Amino acid sequence: MSMAPRADGQSPAPHVADRHEWIRVHGARVNNLKDVSIEIPKRRLTVFTGVSGSGKSSLVFDTIAAESQRLINETYSAFVQGFMPNLARPEVDVLDGLTTAIAVDQQRMGGDPRSTVGTATDANAMLRILFSRLGKPYVGPPGAFAFNVPSVSASGAIKVERGAKKAEKVSFNRVGGMCPRCEGRGAVSDLDLSQLYDDSKSINEGAFTVPGYTGGGWNSRLYAESGFFDPDKPIRRFTKKELHDLLHREPTRMKIAGINMTYEGLIPRIQKSMLSKDTESMQPHIRAFVERAVTFTTCPDCDGTRLAEHARKAKIKKISLADACRMEIRDLADWVRTLKEPSVAPLLTALQQTLDSFEEIGLGYLSLDRPAGTLSGGEAQRVKMIRHLGSSLTDVTYVFDEPTAGLHPHDIRRMNDLLLRLRDKGNTVLVVEHKPEVIAIADHVVDLGPGAGTAGGTVCFEGTLDGLRGSDTVTGRHLGDRASLKDAVRTPDGVLEIRGATANNLRNVDVDIPLGVLTVITGVAGSGKSSLVHGSIPAAEGVVSVDQAPIRGSRRSNPATYTGLLDPIRKAFAKANGVKPALFSANSEGACPTCNGAGVLYTDLAMMAGTATTCEDCEGKRFEASVLDYTFGGRNIAEVLAMPVTEAEEFFAAGEARTPAAHRILQRMSDVGLGYLTLGQPLTTLSGGERQRLKLATHMAEKGGVYVLDEPTAGLHLADVEQLLGLLDRLVDSGKSVLVIEHHQAVMAHADWIIDLGPGAGHDGGRVVFEGTPADLVATRSTLTGQHLAEYVGS
Repeated sequence: MSMAPRADGQSPAPHVADRHEWIRVHGARVNNLKDVSIEIPKRRLTVFTGVSGSGKSSLVFDTIAAESQRLINETYSAFVQGFMPNLARPEVDVLDGLTTAIAVDQQRMGGDPRSTVGTATDANAMLRILFSRLGKPYVGPPGAFAFNVPSVSASGAIKVERGAKKAEKVSFNRVGGMCPRCEGRGAVSDLDLSQLYDDSKSINEGAFTVPGYTGGGWNSRLYAESGFFDPDKPIRRFTKKELHDLLHREPTRMKIAGINMTYEGLIPRIQKSMLSKDTESMQPHIRAFVERAVTFTTCPDCDGTRLAEHARKAKIKKISLADACRMEIRDLADWVRTLKEPSVAPLLTALQQTLDSFEEIGLGYLSLDRPAGTLSGGEAQRVKMIRHLGSSLTDVTYVFDEPTAGLHPHDIRRMNDLLLRLRDKGNTVLVVEHKPEVIAIADHVVDLGPGAGTAGGTVCFEGTLDGLRGSDTVTGRHLGDRASLKDAVRTPDGVLEIRGATANNLRNVDVDIPLGVLTVITGVAGSGKSSLVHGSIPAAEGVVSVDQAPIRGSRRSNPATYTGLLDPIRKAFAKANGVKPALFSANSEGACPTCNGAGVLYTDLAMMAGTATTCEDCEGKRFEASVLDYTFGGRNIAEVLAMPVTEAEEFFAAGEARTPAAHRILQRMSDVGLGYLTLGQPLTTLSGGERQRLKLATHMAEKGGVYVLDEPTAGLHLADVEQLLGLLDRLVDSGKSVLVIEHHQAVMAHADWIIDLGPGAGHDGGRVVFEGTPADLVATRSTLTGQHLAEYVGS
């Protein structure tokens, strides 16, 4: 906007409010940051780069975004703050010029079984209003179409004062859209009775095969001595009533073996004790039992749509809400365009914009009924973005964590356009990213490093992209890296046949996956790569699958416990000092009694979020003081757990601390690019990419012949990708078959064989559009991948 010239012909002095052009950070010390001071331009796109573990997320998420969030929370009344997490101020001297920060991270969407793509965005809410207004027959208000609202009816008396008190009879009805059979989950669980007991045996002969019910313990005695049936009669000869009492009887108080107890049927008892818990937190043998015994089948009443019968009956132009949610979003958008109804015109416009944003962001292949928990990290992040694209907020700081994770080069261009659109609305966009294509669109680049962990945490470069290219930082040197095609490819020693694959959008795919070589499966997002690999390759013996599912670990778990590294270390310490191995476990006898080996004291503040303070007795070391007197190779157990992997690798390699079993595991962790992690770092502090690579390091010890990796380059710096390729080569050269789902062009160029799916996403994909060597793919350029790869290798 041009300002009116002053009478004396000079332009006015800039307004004092326009001088706040920078976010200033001084003296940031969160995690591994070493007194970082930096100025970030507002209303520009700034990319933060650096090797994995160099401190990018610590600066962007844990310092800038965290402080912005804390300051916003402080604007609420004390009453409201009581219900919010109590955030600590990040360790930083000065933070100036902050604006409201919206963090769009890669955390998977909640695993709630009722959460879908439609409920995670506003699309479902808008469709429910649309069907309640236009649906024929009319079935009720928008709630009648909500699969998370049950139908309720009640009646009773209420006292009404009209002069004298008088009881009046009232009835109450609420129509909800939840299918009563599956309670809005779309699937019903069933117990496979053959996994609970062997019906050819009697209870006294040990018929039960449920963990904890075998071997004459209290659980089996409860049934044997209940008196409802003969414990010496084989279960298959039970009468109908006896079988009902064994499996389904409701809780009954009675004396069993002279003790007052509650008898309950086997099925409700197992449901309460095992099925109501999170499978990931169970002990391995119980988890294995639950996976065997519980079968999930599509709900027969609602056919998996989650909706009650009345909600499925209402239709607009022969389409019900269930049909609309099952359509691919781009088809749904086309259908909404055909609706012309003046009474709901603003709603149709808003719905249209939301559905079109899915297509713009490259997610048009999803459907609104897709469970949110099944989205990949990259998809989940893009679904969260949809909310912000239509937002009327400006002057906001958007913080993204690797927005291109899981994106094909073709889709990265679309993502770049979105980031630029957010910036052009007048927002500050901060992006943590490794991909050169995204670094290329930055207005300002900040490179952290030079190394990872304790070797990182400093700003190596800040400035323009050209400045970064000319700088001598790790990122600057690798920015122009282009992997070249291999001169010779390996010859396969067999094939894995896939015939008639139809999972999700696959169209009866027949493909031969060569064995004994490095095979890369690629294609645009949503083309069917994961469906082909995870849905069609049998999880047979010898197939080791490393997917992107997060490692579930408590705050007590760390890389040493997860990889099994702690076992040889504990044994070595115990042997050297002539004491029990349990002393060297912070979860067992050696734990500091004050904090129970957690290293911190958690204070539960009831309605407020709890706080954690370092334990004063063990100073966060987690062990009892007497345990730290025992040393091995001149170090105590706490000092060993504080070592980074690379240092520990040298420590256990030779000399008096030589421990081959520990050294082998450390070598594998180093191979996958985790040399900077400390052995005792809680798993809850690792990034998604770090967790996946930790999983890979653990699985590498398995006796598998076929390794299936799902985007192992997620979260890897350009310099670390070379190391990963070396690791994949070593796996293949040792006689393994390696199958990688990947978009990274350096990995494609390095492959022996490429299978490209497409040509598009969703119903436009699901076919094999190319199979052959990378050189052939580049030469023919017949697919999107071929065109991008040819551009990348510069041929």
